[in-house]
Amino acid sequence: MDLSHYQTLALETRGAALWVTLNRPESLNAFDSLMIDELLRLFTGLEAERELRVVVLRGAGRAFCAGLDLKDILPRLDEMNALAVFDEQRRLSRIILAMRRCPQPIVCLWHGAASGGGFVLGLAADIRYCTPEVRLNAAFILVGLTGCDVGVSWLLPRLVGASVATELLLTGRTIGAARAQAIGLVADVIDQADLEATAERTVAELLHATPLALMLTKQALQANLSAPSLEAAIDLEDRQQALLALQPDFSQRMRAFAARKTERK
Repeated sequence: MDLSHYQTLALETRGAALWVTLNRPESLNAFDSLMIDELLRLFTGLEAERELRVVVLRGAGRAFCAGLDLKDILPRLDEMNALAVFDEQRRLSRIILAMRRCPQPIVCLWHGAASGGGFVLGLAADIRYCTPEVRLNAAFILVGLTGCDVGVSWLLPRLVGASVATELLLTGRTIGAARAQAIGLVADVIDQADLEATAERTVAELLHATPLALMLTKQALQANLSAPSLEAAIDLEDRQQALLALQPDFSQRMRAFAARKTERK
């Protein structure tokens, strides 16, 4: 996968992990047209990538992402017709779809402001950590749009429940780290100085899994959020487990696990 020629993203490979840093700190990493194109290109390309197995997503400077860059979009908005606005909307929303389709688990590190589209970027990740001073909100309704944008009406209720999601989307209210943790939106609240080390430990744990097991776990979690029944969810799990049980490394790992368990007795 070609990771060159990115201007708004700083990309770094650490073994089988790709660290993606939103890199427009002078604009609080807000989405301009180029960043939208580059995020879409990156996550679409990851769908067929097998060497890179985990993604860490973070922001440079004082914030994770302040959402859409209004200085970029407003001068162009007056010249757009309905079709052009729709196309612009679809470019942004396709990033979220690409994040959910890519097989790599995505670890998001929220700090500072994560607003609007920056908030939803984190929701589209698989594991979220935040710093104590983080400020999170779905700001769409505050600028005259519906509160439901780029997938937030699907993602947020599945993470925090319909009642809390309704409150946040109807009001555009900003929440901090304590409430984000209380409602299960983040896995943990981590001091800024320890955030990278925490992500590195999580990456190491994720990479301990076999490549296929890691991919299929993300796939099953995604699919079964919308499963029509427990039976349908179990049917998918059964097929995945049967497939993985036939892999050579399964028996090796089972024997190693059993040996460690025997040693602890």
